[in-house]
Amino acid sequence: MMRLFRPGFKKQIARLEISGPIAGATRKRILEALKTIEERRFPALLLRIDSPGGTVGDSQEIYEALKRLRDKVKIVASFGNISASGGVYIAMGAKHIMANPGTITGSIGVILRGNNLERLLDRVGVSFKVIKSGPFKDILAFDREMTDSEKHILQELIDVSYQQFVQTVAEARNLSVETVRSFADGRIFTGQQALELGVVDRLGTEEDARKWAAELVGLDPEKTRCFTLEERKPLLSRLVSRSQTQSMVGQLAALPGLTTSVQWISFEVETSGLPLWLYRP
Repeated sequence: MMRLFRPGFKKQIARLEISGPIAGATRKRILEALKTIEERRFPALLLRIDSPGGTVGDSQEIYEALKRLRDKVKIVASFGNISASGGVYIAMGAKHIMANPGTITGSIGVILRGNNLERLLDRVGVSFKVIKSGPFKDILAFDREMTDSEKHILQELIDVSYQQFVQTVAEARNLSVETVRSFADGRIFTGQQALELGVVDRLGTEEDARKWAAELVGLDPEKTRCFTLEERKPLLSRLVSRSQTQSMVGQLAALPGLTTSVQWISFEVETSGLPLWLYRP
């Protein structure tokens, strides 16, 4: 369930932040938030992205949802410290994109990685007996070398996903596929370079992006505020989190020589078990 802080949606700008790896939990939260934005009829959305990338399918689903929403809502994407790979993919769902000059972005590509522990297993005397329904059922098995046929299959898979990525960037940024391919080789680049390449429209801060979004819908950029949509945590989680934080603040305040008043300390830890098939920097 999403929480909105204040009423008056038609004269406000929705703000939605995507941070950390893009995976299943993030996708679910973002899709719910986008639905809420549409239902509440916000005129504009400020999409703040600070992500190194994520899984292919989740990035594509968020992109498609943004693409549908922009028919009704003006969307301005704002790149933070890093918006690479899957972060770039979802940003293509926004009509307008702004980055800081020093933002790390790019890394347009797809990677599939496995491990070969065959020699290590031989040393410790461990082996596996495999019974499978077909020759490729244990593709990317970590206890043996990959066969040439398996490499061919996986390379085709990567090539198809890569072509989807390149095509999406080309269509969203009104560039030719050949132009996108010239810099979509996995390299990273700054926001300044992204502007020169046509990946973003402007350089500026999140505050600049907020003003831009307000101007696009005829609101006063100096007075219009953003209202952040965030996931409502279960009551028990909120109580436990607050209790732990207050305990930590109390311990810090009791330290000898600590004269600065401790107002509030917040720690956010995000973990994600990502599969091997990733958009990544």
